[in-house]
Amino acid sequence: MNPVIDGPTRLSSARIRLALLALALGGFGIGSTEFVAMGLLPNIAHDLLPSVYATSPDAANAQAGWIISAYALGVVVGAPTIAAVAARWPRKKLLLWLLVAFTVGTVASALAPTFQLVLLARFISALPHGAYFGIASLVAATLMGPGKRGQGVAFVLSGLTIANVIGVPLITWLGQEHGWRAAYLVVAGIFALTFVAVAFLVPWQAGDPKATMANELKAFSRLQVWLALLIGAIGFGGFFAVYTYVAPLATTVTGLSPSAVPLVLVLIGLGMTVGNLFGGWMADRDLKRGMLGFFGLLLVGLAVLFLTASTVAGLLISLFVIAAACAALSPAIQTRLMDVAHDSQSIAAALNHSALNIANAMGAFLGGLTIAAGFGYLSPVVVGAVLALAGIAIALISFSIDRSRERRGVDTGVVHAQRPAPLPID
Repeated sequence: MNPVIDGPTRLSSARIRLALLALALGGFGIGSTEFVAMGLLPNIAHDLLPSVYATSPDAANAQAGWIISAYALGVVVGAPTIAAVAARWPRKKLLLWLLVAFTVGTVASALAPTFQLVLLARFISALPHGAYFGIASLVAATLMGPGKRGQGVAFVLSGLTIANVIGVPLITWLGQEHGWRAAYLVVAGIFALTFVAVAFLVPWQAGDPKATMANELKAFSRLQVWLALLIGAIGFGGFFAVYTYVAPLATTVTGLSPSAVPLVLVLIGLGMTVGNLFGGWMADRDLKRGMLGFFGLLLVGLAVLFLTASTVAGLLISLFVIAAACAALSPAIQTRLMDVAHDSQSIAAALNHSALNIANAMGAFLGGLTIAAGFGYLSPVVVGAVLALAGIAIALISFSIDRSRERRGVDTGVVHAQRPAPLPID
């Protein structure tokens, strides 16, 4: 019998943990498919752009970065579209279809013969990304119960951060040894396994029967929703400007061997895991102060990286700090979006990933421009600092609007109602 959740739960704690782990496994697959290209960028450039690579490896690496941008743009398009159209679908059913799309799209990425077709395949395979995280976050928040929305979001995102500790480095090593196409086939296998786990372990949960596309799209009429999206879309670009080109940064500026790149990725993943857990905890306690503090920490990490990237210790310490700060921001921004979106919860939960992947595309693109212009692999760090400062400015504007409305006795648009707990199982 398939348990149903919609109100206070009688699911055992063990069953809840298994369901959360199944959802996090999907995050593990998404983290792997999204970030494995960073460590394999030179391999992809050499294979798909041989003539450009022979003339200028830097230019080939910058052009190969478009693969990362294409994936990010797919998330931007797919997240709000799928969330709005399918808001009334039973959530488990939607998750399963999204996992089918992930599997097929990732296989296509591995088998596409040309650079242009790989770009297209990466765009298509990214379409389910934001909707998966959004719907999975709503299911996790329901499973966790009142007062733990941030922690529920962080649990789903933990799959993504753990992917950067284990999955991305191992799959990067596999791609270096057996070709980048083999790496994507392994990722497709992870998505297939997640389909099985979600099918057997996640309780059936209804969609929102009152949700319509028109109601979901009302989120875009709210200023604070746009500001929250801009915080993620611009401020988070500081991380991706650096992360996209971390492999050539480590080998060219620091002087590490290519075989050391997976270890660098492990450290980044550890930073993301620590930051995500702390960020989810902080989002449930003091979201605004936490968000500003994490942005400040990001700027410190970027400054240290710029000054000390030529040393191994400087590279590793600064990358850990940068990764932790950005991972902590993710559940905070997602919780903020859910707060200010009123009843448009499905699209709000998904839009965070559109915003973060605009940051991904913007960071990769702007960082690539500075590298292609001859400013070197440290130039994306400067780009990252400018984007992070812009994110802080937007956050301060958003919080100032809240304070102004509160002083005037006007509804701030921030809703702190807890997610409903699940219903007893049948």
